[in-house]
Amino acid sequence: MQSNKKDLKKKIAILGSTGSIGCQALEVITEQSEQFEVEVLTANNNAELLIEQALKYKPNTVVICNEEKYNTVFSKLSSTDIKVFTGIEAIEQVVASETINIVLTAMVGFSGLKPTIAAIQAGKSIALANKETLVVAGNIITELAIKHNVKIYPVDSEHSAIYQCLQGEFQNPIEKIILTASGGPFRGKDKSFLKDISVKDALNHPNWDMGAKITIDSASLMNKGLEMIEAKWLFNLKPEQIDVIVHPQSIIHSIVQFTDGSMKAQMGLPDMKLPIQYALAYPQRLKNEFKRFDFVDYPNLTFEKADSEVFKNLELAKQAMIKGGNMPCILNAANEVIVQAFLDEKISFLNMPNAIEECMQEIEFIAKPTLEDYFNTDKLTRTMATKIVEAKKDVFLHQN
Repeated sequence: MQSNKKDLKKKIAILGSTGSIGCQALEVITEQSEQFEVEVLTANNNAELLIEQALKYKPNTVVICNEEKYNTVFSKLSSTDIKVFTGIEAIEQVVASETINIVLTAMVGFSGLKPTIAAIQAGKSIALANKETLVVAGNIITELAIKHNVKIYPVDSEHSAIYQCLQGEFQNPIEKIILTASGGPFRGKDKSFLKDISVKDALNHPNWDMGAKITIDSASLMNKGLEMIEAKWLFNLKPEQIDVIVHPQSIIHSIVQFTDGSMKAQMGLPDMKLPIQYALAYPQRLKNEFKRFDFVDYPNLTFEKADSEVFKNLELAKQAMIKGGNMPCILNAANEVIVQAFLDEKISFLNMPNAIEECMQEIEFIAKPTLEDYFNTDKLTRTMATKIVEAKKDVFLHQN
């Protein structure tokens, strides 16, 4: 009997389909329509785009987290066969569907933790774009993945680069990895320059087109700090095996150095569609029409030391990684609140790390946290960070 070609396609659940990664994943699926099809789409608030995506890709199911938007989505899709659900609990249930082959977790921040756990427990392969999941609860996620024999394919360009460099190396020991950072819009600037920057300035990234939260994290180098913690868990490394270097052109996406001194790097233009496609198609490398890198266009690839004195968030993340326990959870929760406060113009750019550090000093440290401890830590930290911003608003609105 001849197999149905449609049945051979990988069925993808995209958690956070209306965000930057989610939208680019759908572009990949469009180009590789013989390889993939959309099974589930979820969004937090953007009902209009979710409806548009659902009508185009015709998934089996959509979930809108914001319950106030449910009626809008349901009514617009009522003439189709698409099932519509609402709430974060619905996502946790939907990802366990037998029809799903791989779950792309592209939700922003801590919100991605529970759905990722649910998907792993259901035995689904994970394309991980939600770094906060491993930052917050890396020990639990990695243990669950081993227990349920689940593969985690990194989607962050830096971690995808490391993953690609390790293919074929089997048990060859790693001496260290080097995560590259663009340096963001304020590369090379000192504190006196940063005193006058605005939200608009911080959202103007030179190389990457990303969502607001990750763009601010990139500008403050917190994103690179979070990536260091994520790398620790993804590749089973010690903190001292993880370095960061600034590479303004964003062509070399990261480097592995082995114990014989050899180094391997993955290169390409700054385009998230490539690591997304690699994660979804692994172990295949699918032919595509993405723009190709040409050395002639980039005669100089340069590198600089990351300035953790000016960009204090990078140092705070290193401290959290070394401390372990629930400290990365505290760091992440505080950062999510503080980034939103910056976007709401309640705190200045230079004062963001000061507020985060205060939370790291005040919230109780737990050396061996349970999953419940992580959720409690997250809640307590968000409450404290919000109170700190409100109590010190007049101070925090002025730069150091």
